[in-house]
Amino acid sequence: MKTQKKQNKKGGYFMTLGLVAASVVYAFSQYTPAAQALASAGPTASASAAASTATGLYNDGSYTGNAYDALYGSVQVKAIVSGGKLTDVQFLQYPGDRQTSQNINNRATAQLKSEAIAIQGSRVNTVSGATDTSDAFRQSLHSALIQAQG
Repeated sequence: MKTQKKQNKKGGYFMTLGLVAASVVYAFSQYTPAAQALASAGPTASASAAASTATGLYNDGSYTGNAYDALYGSVQVKAIVSGGKLTDVQFLQYPGDRQTSQNINNRATAQLKSEAIAIQGSRVNTVSGATDTSDAFRQSLHSALIQAQG
């Protein structure tokens, strides 16, 4: 009876370890630049988008996203694509008419831009203290990158 309990305990341990390992592998597979870009395209991503990963994720050019509300103003960005990759994100609009908004967004805009270029997509993390700006940034960049996928 004791041996059976020990075996059940070991089996449960290895099952848990296996599930954790599988979860880690899955998580890493979701955060490659190609996976991020296709995921940010949403359900409209097509076979042509997947085929374009060999030469680049996007068509070269500059693409203006829609403006989205960020509570104290709107956020609108322009995505610059060169060599099939997102190379720059320019802020056309962002909340900045109040001192607090200026302080928050001076820090947040640089962080959002940097992360978007690094992951080659719009699924960036929310900047602490700039939730509304982060949400509006993701939406505006997403709309620009949809255009870039043609």
